[in-house]
Amino acid sequence: MPSHDHCEQARLARDARFDGLFFTAVRSTGIYCRPVCPAPVPRRDNVRYYPTAAAAAAAGYRPCLRCRPELSPDDANLLQDQTLHRALALLDEGILQERPASALAEAMGLSARQLQRLFVARLGATPAQLHATRRLLLAKQLLTETRLPVTEVALAAGFNSLRRFNAAFLAGCGMPPSALRRRHGAVAGGEPVLRLAYRPPLDFPAMLGFLRKRMIPGIEHIDADSYQRVTVADGRASLIRVTADPKRPELRLQLGTTDACTIPAIVAKVRRVFDLDADLAAVHASLVHEPLLARSIAQRPGLRVPGGWDGFEVAARAVLGQQVSVAAATTLARRLVERFGTVLPGMPEGLDRQFPAPAALADAPLEQIGLPRTRAATLRAVARACAEGRLQFSRAQTLAQFVAQATALPGIGPWTAHYMALRALGQPDAFPAGDLILQQALAGADGRRLSERATETRSQPWRPWRAYAVLHLWHSSAALAASRTAACPPPTEST
Repeated sequence: MPSHDHCEQARLARDARFDGLFFTAVRSTGIYCRPVCPAPVPRRDNVRYYPTAAAAAAAGYRPCLRCRPELSPDDANLLQDQTLHRALALLDEGILQERPASALAEAMGLSARQLQRLFVARLGATPAQLHATRRLLLAKQLLTETRLPVTEVALAAGFNSLRRFNAAFLAGCGMPPSALRRRHGAVAGGEPVLRLAYRPPLDFPAMLGFLRKRMIPGIEHIDADSYQRVTVADGRASLIRVTADPKRPELRLQLGTTDACTIPAIVAKVRRVFDLDADLAAVHASLVHEPLLARSIAQRPGLRVPGGWDGFEVAARAVLGQQVSVAAATTLARRLVERFGTVLPGMPEGLDRQFPAPAALADAPLEQIGLPRTRAATLRAVARACAEGRLQFSRAQTLAQFVAQATALPGIGPWTAHYMALRALGQPDAFPAGDLILQQALAGADGRRLSERATETRSQPWRPWRAYAVLHLWHSSAALAASRTAACPPPTEST
């Protein structure tokens, strides 16, 4: 959290750069707010600062109805603490939904007391308090922005009992759910739409351009201003659509006929795909000392790391792209989905497939879609490892752990492993040092290339944000070399 003086200055200036980095609580009202709250500025002696919404809630404060703390982006600087990052990733994956806080400590290899001390020291709240606050803030957003019945809002927020939900909401927000909905007024009809805030800037067109080149036909449709995808839960298919708000630093997530219980996972995936929790000011501070990166940052200050929707999907797409162009890999992905994917009745043409599960590809005749024998064997090995749990895509693991798992498989070298980590896990320090474009870009304009070891050494000052350097170097190289048709080239390793 920033110092008290910085918090005070940011609060008085309503500085959006500090949104999500701390919360302001007002003793006279019992309410906590974002630094950008438009309400009249309270007296200094009535103000207390907290590092998270959960910390303010644990101290007895209620969320503001005007600035809506549920719209605040997360503090990406917490990613630099690997232990805390892993614990928060497990929370995002729902480890405390049906299990006690001791389960999180056990998964982390820590005692419950150690984990609680870490959370309280860094976040101002225990794991259970953080989980509870996240659930209530999601419920508050759904009540405010959608017409979902209160029962479905309770399910989306992780409550199996409407009575318990009503009691928890009253205790945390100072009013019952029905009162908040009445106070906010009518919401437009149609499919539910949620606002997903981020800390600007975000180069949304560049993000869509990157994703569009790697789009999997039948599952995704990406055009110049939107991302559309089919999602499946318990055999029920739905469409989501993501667009940018032209007036506010927010994306709009149209949920379709989504099962309420799946909303938290969908929101988390959309935030990860578009890297919405990044704090680019902190990222750029580590990168601008490199002249190549400084020029790219000046040209594209909102460039972020595009994530993937599903870990196995990213892994399969990475293997399909080995030794071929991005366009050729897309053709192979289309054939894979058409041949081995599940048809979804009632869905629109072009968005009517489900990506094949790992078990479906573990022994599949992949050569039938035009894959060379060695690459088909690699994809089967990856699928088998995923089906058996030997290759996992939990964001709770470290970069080194994932790379070790991946490279133990036949045909998977460091390039593919780091590319998977970059896109599937959102690992901010993933860096495929064997990448030809990176090696050429860092060598200069004379056509030479650095060795993999030299490229790795050159990248060390950019830690822990090397993945952002990768994107900047890919984009700037593509802009300088018209002959390169993709910002992300196929891997150069042997399969």
